[in-house]
Amino acid sequence: MVILLAAGRGDRFGGETPKAFAPLAGRPLLAHAAVAACAARGISLVVVAAPDGWEDPAHAVVEALGAHAVVRGGETRQASVRAALAAVPRDAPVILCHDAARALAPAELFDAVVGSLEGWDGVVPILPVTDTVKRVRGEVVERTEPRAELALAQTPQAFVAAALREAHARAERDGLEVTDDASALEAAGYRVRAVAGDRRAFKITTAEDLARAEAVVAEVARG
Repeated sequence: MVILLAAGRGDRFGGETPKAFAPLAGRPLLAHAAVAACAARGISLVVVAAPDGWEDPAHAVVEALGAHAVVRGGETRQASVRAALAAVPRDAPVILCHDAARALAPAELFDAVVGSLEGWDGVVPILPVTDTVKRVRGEVVERTEPRAELALAQTPQAFVAAALREAHARAERDGLEVTDDASALEAAGYRVRAVAGDRRAFKITTAEDLARAEAVVAEVARG
């Protein structure tokens, strides 16, 4: 089961259309993300968390891909995950959470996180940090963080369904806001595994990111 998060308005992206519906190579970002999710092994259902008022367009984007559901997303990513969880069958053993904004994440990355889940509660794909990282408060540089211990998190992330549900319920109860689902599990004391990410799974946040994605798609098309 895949939860596909597409409810963000994309303020940094600009424009009147929610970011997940912005065109990339003639198709919405949401379509690219959904195609990759459906191409992964063992995916039987995709649940899309769509922006309020965009449920029908989201349905139109994904209906040709097979089994799916569309729910109204929340004001935060975390609220959107909770809304989508309600549409996932209770007997689903594994749930993946993926950002539609990472539209070029390949099906192989979905397979990799699920294949690495055995013995763990969650799996997150990561990329190494290559720049020097400073911790800054205001204009004051407080210290340099040890780069070898830092990584950039991506999606899709895979979870034991019961752990994901419990972690989100606990975060809601405790008033904890998280920026990805692995954070909720970490806060709840679950074991989360890091595996190698994929450069293609970059997040499309700005118009410049979309131009980069267009270039990637064009390069693939050229072979």
